[in-house]
Amino acid sequence: MTQSHTDDDYYVDGEEHNDGPRYLAPADISAGRLHLALGQLCFLQSDPYFRTQAFNLDMTDRFIMELEYATLREWFDTESTPPEAYFLGAQSQMWIFAAYELQRSWREWASEIKKWSATGGLNHKLASMKSQAEDFSHFGIEAKIDQLEEVIAKPELVPLIVAHLDHTYTSFKMLEFLRVALAKNQVSGKPKLIPSMPTHGRINKECGALDYELQNGKYIIGQMSRRDVADAIRGLDLAAAPPSKEDLASFDAYIKGPSSETFLQMGRDLR
Repeated sequence: MTQSHTDDDYYVDGEEHNDGPRYLAPADISAGRLHLALGQLCFLQSDPYFRTQAFNLDMTDRFIMELEYATLREWFDTESTPPEAYFLGAQSQMWIFAAYELQRSWREWASEIKKWSATGGLNHKLASMKSQAEDFSHFGIEAKIDQLEEVIAKPELVPLIVAHLDHTYTSFKMLEFLRVALAKNQVSGKPKLIPSMPTHGRINKECGALDYELQNGKYIIGQMSRRDVADAIRGLDLAAAPPSKEDLASFDAYIKGPSSETFLQMGRDLR
C-alpha cells in the first residue's frame, strides 16, 4: 500500500457512522454475553447439554472474532486476501452449523412441550420418560423430567415458551436459510434450486467476518455473516413484546420470495 494505516483508520477500532458503529469491537463485548443471552430461553439453561453447547458457542465466538479482525487488518495492509481468510471460512461455517443445531434442538423441544400442552399429552410424556429413566437414567433424562414436571405444575410457562419461540423465529429462520446454503448447497425450502457460490464469503470491511449472499432462486434477499448470527443472539430481548402473527407471516412471505411468474414480471417491468 502507498498509504500507511494506524489503528484509528480502521472501522473496527472506533470509526463510527452517524448512528454509531454497526459492530462492537471484541473488547467492548462482555465475556459470556452470548451464553447468557441463550440462557434466557425457557428451559435452555436448565438442560445440561444445551447449556454446554451455549458455553462452547460463546468461547469459540470470542476466538473467531479475534481472527476476523486480524484478517481484516491484514487485508487492509496487503490489499490482497490473507491466507488466514481460508481458515476463517472453515471456522465460520463450523460455528454457524453449531449455532443452528443448538437452536434447532431447543426449538424442537420447546415446540413439543407446546404441542403436548395443547393436546393434553404432558402427563403421558412425563410417564414415558420416567419409565425410560428406570432402565437407564442420566442427566439429560432427569433434566427433561424436571422440566415437564415444572410445566405441569406451572401452566403459565406455556405462553412464555410460545413467546420465546416467536421471539427467535425470524433470526432462526435466517440462520436456517444460511445453514442450508452452506451445508447442503441448496436454497432453504427449495431443495431443487442450487445457489451460486453459497460458500463464498466476502470479507466485511467493518468487522472482518465473511459475508455470505442469501440467494432465493434467481435473486438475492440479502447477505449474512457469522458475526450477524452472534450479534442477533446477543441482542435477544425477551422483555419486549414478541412479534405478531402478522409480522411473522410477513417475514415468511419475504424469505419465501416472489413466485417465478412474479419474478419474470419484475424483469419485464425493468425493460
